[in-house]
Amino acid sequence: MDKYINLALSLGATHAIAVTPDDIVFDGRTLLKCMFGCSDWGHGCTCPSRGNFLKPWELEPLLRKYKSVLIIHSPDKKIAQKASYAVEKEAYFDGDVMVFSMSDCAICPTCAGKEAGGGTCRDVRRARPAFHSVGIDVFATVKKLGLPLEALREEGEEQNWYAAVWLNEVSYT
Repeated sequence: MDKYINLALSLGATHAIAVTPDDIVFDGRTLLKCMFGCSDWGHGCTCPSRGNFLKPWELEPLLRKYKSVLIIHSPDKKIAQKASYAVEKEAYFDGDVMVFSMSDCAICPTCAGKEAGGGTCRDVRRARPAFHSVGIDVFATVKKLGLPLEALREEGEEQNWYAAVWLNEVSYT
């Protein structure tokens, strides 16, 4: 696991912490926060409002099958996503073929789903759902882990972005 922690940190992550799925706080009410508060709802290509997206209560049993979760923190959304995808890719090549990363998508300057007519994702190979959009209470999870996250009162305040990489027990090299 140290290999993946070091990789995430080398790509600019502020923190990278390995935990188990039992350390993750699942709460399907996160879907309400997405529906009523996120401008991507009904538009974003990685949004749970898209057709055929699994609901939080369908995803939780799948995510609990993983053995460990690498939580990646950065004040920059692009860094969090880049680090999580790089860890996913490296773990895959190390033999963890079911590894899966989650991060708030920051690949494209403007999501194709927000364009007129609601286009399709331009980079489906790297686009991933947000950690919070799949029924995970990110605030409760990171607080439990001693990581920083506060509700922002003013626009322009530094944000904290979190990504997660779901890993299996394999012989990591």
